[in-house]
Amino acid sequence: MRRWVRRLGGLLLVAGVLGLVEVGLTMYWQEPFSSLIALSKQGQVDDDVTELLKTPVALADRRAVARLDAPARPAFLAKRMRDTLRTGRGAGRIAIPSIGVDKAFVEGTDGKSLERGPGHYPKTDLPGERGTVAIAGHRTTYGAPFRHIDSLDKGDRIEVTMPYGRFTYRVERLAEVTPDRVDVVKDTGYRQLVLSACTPLFSSARRIIVFARQVSMEPAAEI
Repeated sequence: MRRWVRRLGGLLLVAGVLGLVEVGLTMYWQEPFSSLIALSKQGQVDDDVTELLKTPVALADRRAVARLDAPARPAFLAKRMRDTLRTGRGAGRIAIPSIGVDKAFVEGTDGKSLERGPGHYPKTDLPGERGTVAIAGHRTTYGAPFRHIDSLDKGDRIEVTMPYGRFTYRVERLAEVTPDRVDVVKDTGYRQLVLSACTPLFSSARRIIVFARQVSMEPAAEI
């Protein structure tokens, strides 16, 4: 009996140490177990998006945009892409150099989609269209892609790369809102990018919102 008590005590001690290690890693890095799961899923998305960005725009679409004025071409191609997007599948890439983010993102913001990486809100525009593009991401779990978006400053650059072009935005402001504030993704009359994530860390009580304005667009080489 004493031997079993000692073994049980040892197991409890190990479990306690592992629990403390997990808490420490989550506080100073990210939640380790979900991050291991995300590593494989996000690798698949990254491969899919890499292939997507290498795939030339279809010949029929190139012919169609050739008949449009240059400013209208990104919107046409964005709409064409919207028709092919599927929830949980790779859509593009987002880079935020000032906080070390360079991630493939998926279509959709449901739980399963966000396990695979940042997710595009399906009811918002795609880059190239005239309204608001919105992307959400985790801060402590599943790779924590948006862990440090609260550190962004006005003027910081955000780049979103799509198969039909690269879109550059500059941060204008940050805000904290309640989860029911769906108006943060409304159209503003100009091309805008909105990033969202839960805040504070380890809580979903509020949302931190980053508002950024498009400042330039570089079309894909074949457009």
